[in-house]
Amino acid sequence: MNKQPIDSAATIAPNRVTVICTVGMLVMSMGLASGCSEKKHALAASPQAMPVTVVAVQPTDVPLTGEWVGTLDGNVNAQIQPQASGYLIRQDYREGSQVSKGQVLFEIDPRPFQAALDQAKGQLDQAKGQVAQAQAQLDLSQINVNRDAPLAQAHAIAQSQLDSETQQKAQSEASVKSSQASVAAAEAAVENAQLNLGFTQVRSLITGVAGQATTQVGNLVNTQSVLTSVSQLNPIRAYFSISDSEYLGLTQRARQGGGDLLKDASVLPLTLILSNGEVFPLKGHIAFVDRQMNSQTGAIRIAAAFPNPGNVLRPGQFGRVKADTEIRHGALLIPQVAVQEFQGLHQVYVAGSDGKAHVATVQLGAQVGTNWVVESGLGPGALVITDNLQKLGEGAPVKPHQAPAVTAAVTATGPANNSTVR
Repeated sequence: MNKQPIDSAATIAPNRVTVICTVGMLVMSMGLASGCSEKKHALAASPQAMPVTVVAVQPTDVPLTGEWVGTLDGNVNAQIQPQASGYLIRQDYREGSQVSKGQVLFEIDPRPFQAALDQAKGQLDQAKGQVAQAQAQLDLSQINVNRDAPLAQAHAIAQSQLDSETQQKAQSEASVKSSQASVAAAEAAVENAQLNLGFTQVRSLITGVAGQATTQVGNLVNTQSVLTSVSQLNPIRAYFSISDSEYLGLTQRARQGGGDLLKDASVLPLTLILSNGEVFPLKGHIAFVDRQMNSQTGAIRIAAAFPNPGNVLRPGQFGRVKADTEIRHGALLIPQVAVQEFQGLHQVYVAGSDGKAHVATVQLGAQVGTNWVVESGLGPGALVITDNLQKLGEGAPVKPHQAPAVTAAVTATGPANNSTVR
């Protein structure tokens, strides 16, 4: 049996092709894997831009409002003290009620004063009787002089007799005048006794709200005793202190309004915020400015008067008094939500022209509603980012969406450095 010789070249060729194909496939797969990895790295290195809302900072006129803590007190506060001494026998008013001027509040035992009045009246009657007696004596002396004067002239009687009668007439005239003076003194004593008797009825000298009685019925009182207090509550006053610069700002604003700070209530209307946060509906005005500045505190005392119908407000209450001190022209406002505090610094994110977020450190001024006045750190036209702040960092790409510009047409909500804006 003849065996065919094996062609080694033919046998080796298929194996070489297989190896080449296998190597090619490995190279292609490695290339594909390498391309996918580079694509992933490229995507990780180039994050997508974060959509954010921005507000354009624009200059606006902002009225700065000063705000101060005040204590309420009556417009007039009168301590009720008796002008007579004695035992208190009656209280004629209800504590905490409205009383009128001249109304009787207390009564003191009047019997000793009534007795003193009766005695003074008796002394007056006695003095009047003495006047009548002296006048009768004067009339008799006048009759004697008139009768004896012609007789003495005719030498019918001695001239010495006429001289004696003339002297008696002069003494009678002096006696009449003395008696009349006694009558005047007695009348004054009666009037004084009547006053003392009237003082046993302790009256209110003003119209207002009477406080609690400090002395009870049955106590012995004198002119040093304080029985109660009456306060005139409409209008009511709010006392507070302001700094030197704030006072100058108020006077300047009053001059710009063309009025007097104290006389014209419409020049600088005041707002009162009660302790529960409610705004008192009626406006007030400055009624009193102390004569000098306190050198230790650098503040001056001010009293504001507010209408108080129904006596709703009472002395001793606390409130906050607000007044427009000046107009800040060209102020820059930013929303409060855009401000972040970091290590005592206030920072905001600003969308730059390069499409990235940048951190800006700002100095804040007064608060206006939900916004802040920026003193420094930003310029007009800056795009301040207001959302997604926790996801941002310096240089992060952003896709800004602009919101309406911030204005000052809101009411102030709280103080910043003892002043607010609205």
